[in-house]
Amino acid sequence: MCSKDPYFFQTLANDLGGSTAMDSSSLPEQETGNCTSETGSVPAVTEEVRLRRFLCYGSESATYRAREQRNLCLERASSVTELLAAGRGGEAVQEVRSMSLRGGVRSPGPALFALAVISQHSDVEAKRAAYGVLKEVCTSPSELFSFVQYKKELSGAGQRGMWGRALRKAVADWYNGRDALRLAHDVTKCKRKGGWSHQDLFRLAHLKPANDAVALVSKYVTKGWKAVQETYADREKTEDVMKVFVYLEAVEKTKHSSDELEVAHLVEEHKLEREHVLTKHLKSREVWKALLKEMSVSTLLTHLGKMTADKLLGPGSPDTAAVCERIQDEHALQKAKTHPLSVLLAAENYKRGHGKRGKLKWKPNRDIIQALDSAFCKCLSNVESTGKRFVVGVDVSSRLGSVALGSLVSTVTVAAAMSMVITRSEPNSDVLLFSEGAVVPCSISADSSLLQITMQLVQVCSSYTDCTLPITWASENDKMVDVFVIFTNNETWPGRSNPAETLRTYRQKTGILSKLIVCGMTTNSLNVVDPDDQGMLDICGFDSHTVSVIRDFIMDVI
Repeated sequence: MCSKDPYFFQTLANDLGGSTAMDSSSLPEQETGNCTSETGSVPAVTEEVRLRRFLCYGSESATYRAREQRNLCLERASSVTELLAAGRGGEAVQEVRSMSLRGGVRSPGPALFALAVISQHSDVEAKRAAYGVLKEVCTSPSELFSFVQYKKELSGAGQRGMWGRALRKAVADWYNGRDALRLAHDVTKCKRKGGWSHQDLFRLAHLKPANDAVALVSKYVTKGWKAVQETYADREKTEDVMKVFVYLEAVEKTKHSSDELEVAHLVEEHKLEREHVLTKHLKSREVWKALLKEMSVSTLLTHLGKMTADKLLGPGSPDTAAVCERIQDEHALQKAKTHPLSVLLAAENYKRGHGKRGKLKWKPNRDIIQALDSAFCKCLSNVESTGKRFVVGVDVSSRLGSVALGSLVSTVTVAAAMSMVITRSEPNSDVLLFSEGAVVPCSISADSSLLQITMQLVQVCSSYTDCTLPITWASENDKMVDVFVIFTNNETWPGRSNPAETLRTYRQKTGILSKLIVCGMTTNSLNVVDPDDQGMLDICGFDSHTVSVIRDFIMDVI
């Protein structure tokens, strides 16, 4: 069925809520950036680039998959072993450290795995460097447990034993290097993971507490709260020890209290988090109100469905109004650098009324939907310009109503939102609708709404895909382009020529080292770009991390 079907239009309009109109006066003026591309040959894909790709999304290939491949192994991190073999283990450690500190990685797993590999190697300096950055790379107990598990798996594969002096010291330093009150928060929020617990690590690392406050946490972890009470209840305490004692006491009271008002008071006074609260108390309005005061916007967005399902967010209620105010808090959105696509994905998931897994269902609250649409608009100004010249090509050879792999969002919504974000943040950009033999420029003005852009995308319907057309259009119209971004639903490309070859021809003609990103939104396998060309990237599906991958690729990080 062609996308011109009126029922499809109505359904789409209902799904989008029709409330994403933009106020151009609220958007900051963007300065036109000059092109910084240099002519010359395309840089080779080096070990450093492959390592940064691995650290960014768990694969060294030129393909990012929204459906995550969870198994990390030496074969997928060959760049690490190659750098170690070349005596460049220290450089690998610094890449791990810098990528972890800058953020934007899909998960900490690859960085922790890379450090575990380096720490197992015979290069003494590289091992020392790997352990030396462990405190910076591991920011939570969950990550420390993962690192230790990777060490165990690598040791079990026939490598040297893991609990030597260096690992014991590194783990002990991790605990002793944290502020005691923060450590109390960490050990009570995340108690175990992957078969490891804090008690295990304290014992295996032969931990000797660095001060009295850490000693209190150590006794709590190894002996329990009753032993802490017996030892510290009547003892004179320093200020730091008292803070830790009072915090742990609040955690224990929260675990055993049946009074939701008392739990709410403890949460608010001691800044406890959801993980500290029993499941039965998460149906309490008072407890949620207390949790929301310190909850980040990103965490709040993930819990909207649960809160609605538990009848905590009724239509027109004060609680709903408070949550809507938090969602639209422009200062908080800017401080967190929330990307509009992150809000959009959360909004579309919320509108569906059910989670990806499990049986959780809810009736979407229209006030929440409108707040999310408003937050999307406000976050547009959070996207920093790259200063590059863009052509965005949207393949309209097939219906764009299917769901993007890795999310619950329709492909037409993804394409429209990305087109909107790029044109708002990049002054020099064109959006094209294309199918076999046809290229139609898509007009997106400063006050175009997401719904209006979406309607432009679905009104053209053809039969075949030719992903070379946006590049050819740029060449024929003498457009100077730094980045081509192509969105398509199809898994095959029956075009007359190859996109990679067409891009090389364009580069030769213009002298610009243009980059090509092809996003196959419904496939988990894509082979369009040249994997040996550092200026080409395949994307399979679309998830909340995709926008970070695209930006890092454009800015030569990966």
